[in-house]
Amino acid sequence: MQYELEIETVINGKQLRRLVNPRQHLADFLREELELTGTHLGCEHGVCGACSVLVDGKITRGCLMFAVQADGKRIDTIEGMSDSGALAELQSAFTERNAAQCGFCSPGMLLTAHELLGTGHVFTRANIREFISGNLCRCTGYESVVDAIETVLRKHNQFSEHLPRGGAEPLRESEQPDGLIGRRIPRRESMRFLRGRGRYVGDIKLPRMLHLAFARSPHAHARVVSVDVELARQSQGVEFVFTGRDLLTHSKGFESDGVAHNRPGHKVPPQELMAIDVAHFQGQPVVAVVAESRAEAEDAVELLDIKWEELPALLDGETSLRSSPIHKALSDNLAYEHNIKAGDPDGAFATADHVVEKTFNFHRQTGLSLEPRGLVADFDPGGETLTVYHSHQSPYQMQGVFSRQLGIPEHKARVIAPDVGGGFGIKINVYAEEVAVAVISMMIGRPVKYCADRSESFVSDNHVRDHIIKARMSLRADGKITAMSVDDVSAIGAYGMPMRFNITESMMLVTNTGAAYDFPNYRARTRNAFVNKPLIGMFRGVGIPLSTIVSEVLTDMAAAKLAMDPAAFKRLNYRKPDAMPCVTAAGSKLDNISFDACLDRLVQVMHYDQLRQQQAELRKAGIYRGIGIATFVEPTAYGPVFYGPTGASISVQDGCTIRLEPTGMLRCVTSITDQGQGTIHSLAQIIADTLGVDVDDVAMIGGDSAISTYGGGAWASRGIAIGGEAALKAARDLAQNILRVAAAITQTQPKNLRILRGQIYNILSNAPVITVAEVAKIGYFRQDTLPPDLDVQFTVTRSHVANNASYYMGHGAHGVYLDVDPSTGLIKLLNYWAITDCGRVINPLIVDDQVRGAIVQGIGSVLYEECIYDDHGSLVNGTLADYLAPMAYEMPDIYVEQIETPERSTELGAKGVGELGLTGAMGALWVATNDALRGLGATIADQPFTPERILKAIASARTGVI
Repeated sequence: MQYELEIETVINGKQLRRLVNPRQHLADFLREELELTGTHLGCEHGVCGACSVLVDGKITRGCLMFAVQADGKRIDTIEGMSDSGALAELQSAFTERNAAQCGFCSPGMLLTAHELLGTGHVFTRANIREFISGNLCRCTGYESVVDAIETVLRKHNQFSEHLPRGGAEPLRESEQPDGLIGRRIPRRESMRFLRGRGRYVGDIKLPRMLHLAFARSPHAHARVVSVDVELARQSQGVEFVFTGRDLLTHSKGFESDGVAHNRPGHKVPPQELMAIDVAHFQGQPVVAVVAESRAEAEDAVELLDIKWEELPALLDGETSLRSSPIHKALSDNLAYEHNIKAGDPDGAFATADHVVEKTFNFHRQTGLSLEPRGLVADFDPGGETLTVYHSHQSPYQMQGVFSRQLGIPEHKARVIAPDVGGGFGIKINVYAEEVAVAVISMMIGRPVKYCADRSESFVSDNHVRDHIIKARMSLRADGKITAMSVDDVSAIGAYGMPMRFNITESMMLVTNTGAAYDFPNYRARTRNAFVNKPLIGMFRGVGIPLSTIVSEVLTDMAAAKLAMDPAAFKRLNYRKPDAMPCVTAAGSKLDNISFDACLDRLVQVMHYDQLRQQQAELRKAGIYRGIGIATFVEPTAYGPVFYGPTGASISVQDGCTIRLEPTGMLRCVTSITDQGQGTIHSLAQIIADTLGVDVDDVAMIGGDSAISTYGGGAWASRGIAIGGEAALKAARDLAQNILRVAAAITQTQPKNLRILRGQIYNILSNAPVITVAEVAKIGYFRQDTLPPDLDVQFTVTRSHVANNASYYMGHGAHGVYLDVDPSTGLIKLLNYWAITDCGRVINPLIVDDQVRGAIVQGIGSVLYEECIYDDHGSLVNGTLADYLAPMAYEMPDIYVEQIETPERSTELGAKGVGELGLTGAMGALWVATNDALRGLGATIADQPFTPERILKAIASARTGVI
């Protein structure tokens, strides 16, 4: 019997008396007992701010306060504050400025902004950033949030200009777009998030649902000697306890699909749903406990008696390649080796006038979506059907995975992605433990929920980076690049990544290095090694940021060696538009790209020459500023040649079904999913523009594998480039069908009619003849009045796949100005500028903030984020209190501008944008930091650039010891 205490409290203005568990946190009490699910859990250490509520009018972390402490206090949540109207001004400003994207941080951010307003103080933008720096956002980059708060402060005369915002005036269009495409239309779904009405996996409750918690290996490599589950089975609320061996009796085991069929020599070891005899990384699940509540399941995990025999752990790629295999099934630890040779690289280096070279060390990080991974698996024994509510980017991919793993027909598997609190690639992967949840639901015939906590996420989510790259560039005396070479060793984790292949990061690195520059000779080798760490997987940009860093740092070093200005060096070596389409020496396919146009605009908005003069003057005074420019490419929206030959069941098409309702409104079902990007809203914009109706007349549905056309979902920045093209096709066909029926009704030729704002006009007379709603009613209910041979089709489905291109290539140029303090090692970002080309821009408001959010993730990668392991393979900073992520106060305002070069192979002309910001940011920051250190005779090559590493680099330069 659990001990409970009675509390009396006021929740959102209502008196409440309730018995509570003394160990239950306030956030869990609000969510589980009162179903106030707008209070989110993102870290459980009081760091991220997602669980913020008002306690007696003051912001309090709901994950740090016990429910019993609410006795005698007034608690206000996002739901109550919204219903009262107290947040209306802020909610409106957040909507207008696109400050709510995935929505997971939004309730906490709003309540913090409300407290800021309530101080009555006057704020600058820097003050705003400092005030909200206890709230983590992984989507927006914070600038739109600061803009929204500033808007409301101005209305209340609480804002001080202090300093003008930096950057140039953006290029202005001579007039507004005629249609809806190209307009800054705020997202319609924002208000739902801002009122705490998002519906994430953690919010879902099903009848008879049980909760699952995993016991995980505390060791990087260890033999499971014995597992005693009896005490756990007897624990309160526990229904079932399963080991990995138990699952084998009810399933085929884990079919990892981890070998790319088009890569001869690629190999992966067998993997289990849960470790049975040996655990191969810290965090690998070993036992699953299923109980009435998550808390009871977690308590029971602590009662498990698991005895371990620790084994030697291999932790870095180079050591692993020289060592005995960590898996008995393999003869060595080399997962895959790939080599590229173009031209005569050996001859080019032998005859070069100059050679620059550098070794790059990229340490591990994680994707860190604010909503951790989670799913609810519901197997119905009666119909032998499986429904999974999954925080995932591709329901269709997972429908196939669950079908194959559970041995059920695919039409009996359904995957629904509800609201997803950020994806960034980590939620496109296949995780063995998530398949285990579905298997267990099938075994017990009841719904099972598993939501990772943040500590679990750090050791079980896929990681990224973990590369050592040795790179060289050869030059002629006149500055022309003649060759590049890359030698990469990547530590990819303990297993192969199912379907998405953890060799992909290296492959993207070696095939895109030097893409912007015209040189004929190239050599690359990449070796992927198994190590006793979590699996490397997908994350924003995949390996392209690494290829950008290598290329841009070497070009900057080359310019310095030749005493040339870096911008002039880039212009000298750029590939020119008249040389395209072309294939680079590394294998990257370029078309319809103008590197010069992006660079020319960048140096203009940066006031580049003045910055160089200022840098030189300050250096004389002992102030070390760095200027970094990075040119980059980013392949987006891959076509069939990317995954098809690998044998992975991954769709590269997406589709759209549009139905005209009898009222004249439109309902669209898309295979595209949205994790905060604004893709669904942008699709509505395309449909409304094409059909001549208002955006509000289009209802959008996505994320359900059972009701939409089959598709790929969200990965590789494909939502608008692929899904938008499908929406355009469907909308055009539906418009023709509507006009065909309207012509029959009005005795007119379809070619003489057009739709505008729901009204059908005669083009010749410009007179309205009938409304879309009237056409719909007649088409549905009075077909007796229509010609009998008229085929009335008011539902249209169309799909699109990039058959005419391997991918749609986005590109751009970024610039950063920063300060390195040689006494502390701290880096301060002063200004940032981004010029990107993602083809036709559907909604500049959404696109600009996608770029800003990605830039801030790139800043985090270079300056802050690292998964730090000790010599035994244990993660030592596995909480958000220890793992550094970029917060609002450290980030600058970011100038963003788009250059539109439409994709030639499609009607819409859109390319991807979601990853461009991160790729450019990482390259620009590497260049700028080394540019600043050059004044001290120092260089840095270990990411992230922590103060300790900066100081070490400076000290090494002074002593001559590296």
